[in-house]
Amino acid sequence: MARVAILNYIKRSSPVHELTGTTKLIFFIAWSVTSMVTFDTRVLLCMLVIGAVIFRISRIRISDISVVLGLAAVFLLLNNLFIYLFTPEYGVELYESRTLLFSIVGRYTVTAQQLFYHLNITLKVICVVPIALLFIACTDPSEFAASLSRIGVSYRTGYAVSLALRYTPDVQREYRNISQAQQARGIDLSGKDKLFTRLKNSVAILLPLIMSSLNRIETVSNAMELRGFGKEKKRTWYAQRGMKRSDWLTIAFAAAILTVGLTVTFWDGSRYYNPFLQ
Repeated sequence: MARVAILNYIKRSSPVHELTGTTKLIFFIAWSVTSMVTFDTRVLLCMLVIGAVIFRISRIRISDISVVLGLAAVFLLLNNLFIYLFTPEYGVELYESRTLLFSIVGRYTVTAQQLFYHLNITLKVICVVPIALLFIACTDPSEFAASLSRIGVSYRTGYAVSLALRYTPDVQREYRNISQAQQARGIDLSGKDKLFTRLKNSVAILLPLIMSSLNRIETVSNAMELRGFGKEKKRTWYAQRGMKRSDWLTIAFAAAILTVGLTVTFWDGSRYYNPFLQ
């Protein structure tokens, strides 16, 4: 059965792929700032629709990033759970009203304000995570490094990020190979054994994986040192592309999202949209 790669560049023919790495990075920064700052449900819903359209035209399938989406869903569930456990009526304080739906036990009650707050938290994560994964899936690592350099980030940092993204699929592939080799030797890693047994058996995979990764790091660092990497303050990029009309239109669209989103958010002096005010 084919395995799904995690955080891997997926080469497709789409309008999103044709944009330069700089454009996609600027759009992602503007999108992230807007979604992180605002708690306006109207803004988040509009961003959710726009994100769905972008995801559609990118030709990236849900199955391509299903593993990371699943992990994000677990994180979102735990985040909402712990928010409620520690502050079950934070929404009441935030929206300065209280509409009791039903009580559970003690101080744990369910109010419309708390549910509305959890809805906004969920929308924020749903807006950011798919676009972040789309950015990684649609951007070549070398071009991503070039885009970081173009906006002023040190090329050493950009190259480090590029190497991390480029070798992620290799590490996943090597993990699967080591896992299959260990299972062929009789080490059971399936869900049939107890959790402690599986954790103990997983060491047989992690240690060879760490050693091979360290060997790869040493090989790459030696090759870079022999080629004089880091000697100069600046460098050119083979993967860097010039800006086109579609890039400038996308940057303008990102600026419009940021401007309109923050304007609507702070229009009444607060970044929290409160539908409970009479």
